[in-house]
Amino acid sequence: MSDEQQLLPVPSKEVRQWAMFCHLSALLGIWIPFGTLIGPLILWQIKREMDPFIDAQGKEALNFQITVAIASAISLMLMVVVIGFFLFGLIAIGALVLTIIGGVKANEGVPYRYPFTWRLIK
Repeated sequence: MSDEQQLLPVPSKEVRQWAMFCHLSALLGIWIPFGTLIGPLILWQIKREMDPFIDAQGKEALNFQITVAIASAISLMLMVVVIGFFLFGLIAIGALVLTIIGGVKANEGVPYRYPFTWRLIK
């Protein structure tokens, strides 16, 4: 844990749970088309005013899911040349693992930054 993280106050249990839900709501994509984007977007929009931690983690979750959607679209196009099948599987596994890690970290009160994320929403 960095010195900066040690100086920040730990968010309340409720705030940590909502931040975790922002990350894990992307798992709705398993059952709902575009749920990976809709879940984090709706939760972030509803709860972002509640606490700066929820706002930051909601943006981070949404930016990551936008990046995953773009990478998935590119890999779908690359399926014509076969490598897209491998890339799509890699993206799906990576997105699942990183989403769970983000949810766990947020529930611990640790601000999580996804790797390889294009941060469109500031």
